[in-house]
Amino acid sequence: MGYTTCSIKLPTDYSEAQLRKKISKQLRINNFSYQLENKSLDARNKSNIHWLIKVAILSDELTNGTPEKKPSLIIPYKKRTEKAIVVGSGPAGFFAALTLQKAGFQTTIIERGTDVNKRARGIQTFEKTGRFDPISNYAFGEGGAGTFSDGKLTSRSKHSSLEKQFILSSYIGAGAPDEIAYMTHPHLGTDNLRKIVKNLRHQFEELGGNILFETTVDDIKIDNGVAKYAVTPAGNIPAEVFFIAAGHSSTETYRMLIKSGVPFRVKNFAIGSRMEHPQEIINVAQWGKERLSGVKAAEYRLTSDGNGNHRVYSFCMCPGGMVVPAAAYHNTNIVNGMSYYKRDGKYANAACVAGIHPAELAGREVSPMEALDYVEILERKFFDFSKGYTAPYCSIQDFIDKKEPKVLADTSYPLGLSPAALWELLPAKVSMAMREGLKDFCRKMKGFETGNLLGLESKTSSPVQVIRGEDGLCHGFKNLCVVGEGSGYAGGIVSSAADGIKAAKNYIEQK
Repeated sequence: MGYTTCSIKLPTDYSEAQLRKKISKQLRINNFSYQLENKSLDARNKSNIHWLIKVAILSDELTNGTPEKKPSLIIPYKKRTEKAIVVGSGPAGFFAALTLQKAGFQTTIIERGTDVNKRARGIQTFEKTGRFDPISNYAFGEGGAGTFSDGKLTSRSKHSSLEKQFILSSYIGAGAPDEIAYMTHPHLGTDNLRKIVKNLRHQFEELGGNILFETTVDDIKIDNGVAKYAVTPAGNIPAEVFFIAAGHSSTETYRMLIKSGVPFRVKNFAIGSRMEHPQEIINVAQWGKERLSGVKAAEYRLTSDGNGNHRVYSFCMCPGGMVVPAAAYHNTNIVNGMSYYKRDGKYANAACVAGIHPAELAGREVSPMEALDYVEILERKFFDFSKGYTAPYCSIQDFIDKKEPKVLADTSYPLGLSPAALWELLPAKVSMAMREGLKDFCRKMKGFETGNLLGLESKTSSPVQVIRGEDGLCHGFKNLCVVGEGSGYAGGIVSSAADGIKAAKNYIEQK
């Protein structure tokens, strides 16, 4: 049995028969098995958009070659009595907990929100009635904020290949489509994620892990650099090691950690608004046609140097998706994007954000606590303007021209729009950079100026970063680690999950 790989081009609506015929012709073999290793869309020439596919082939008709044995993530197990507490059930928290449980720790996940089914019902009620539920919303609950997103699985990190492979195989084992293992830009969609996070939880529990929903961690008792127990409404829960993976929205958790002496620094972050267009406009701009057989919906990634001082870029693009009310607290108003696996909604959306430092926004040096306060004050400002959860909005062209809108636009946002001088609600330096960035975006993509800008996008990245030691633990602490988006070291599902795995493995290897 011989082995080889080959790269082929196929039309976007190719069939398996066409794929097999192409392999057979290129390698001059008839009997073989194959596996896709990579699949990406080449849309550089709109008159010839096609798939680029790398395929691994096994055949008796090949005379040499053996499949490359890929290394896998090793989690060493030994029988232990130590207890581990993980705060947060998002990607970072869950995969840290799974790694610890597989290594023999008695692991408990503490999640302030509800299980995914109850969470979905709470979100549905919120979008129908405008009544906010503090424990069943887009920010908090089983699976973290990513559960109700587009479910992108891309990661720019070049140092997480084994962790990424482990994450993807875990998702596939929990019901994700096999294609996430080979697509260049894989995604799950919120509909798949809601099933996957529940299946993963069951697997974690079958390994002996425990999860407490609707439970807040109000404090961590620390003695001489050693975390002793978590203070919860259900009582004190002791453990030998603590991993905090509270996500990007649990600001009171980070305030609690700062007050407890956990060191944080202030860093650059990104804020802006969410852009929304009819998906067909994006399809035409990217493909030259409104639909492309075999491809769900067109994506885009745009960058600009803004005003020369602040980079402006699109983020978390959701083809065929919807803009959602992503407030974590009842008196704040922020937006995010979500889409289903089929990406067949009427609209496309993406964040348009400018990178900036909190000190520049404040006009002075600020502490980590002040940086968190600044973002929260901005989120409350948008809530106060709308007197609730409608999204302040204007068109992209209005934003560029500083022209306040007079009429409402069509939108996917479920709680309605409020016409607004959005550039006045955002910090002046952010608005200035976004205006220049949007001009660039309009030059790069035909029809882009016809879109709208909605609300405040404030969770693209964290304005603070925990200070870690070489061992991955919080500096000055012996058994406390902060991981995931809120740590300031990760962003997105795969990056956050990998951060959790690495932190857990670092601790395991020390024990």
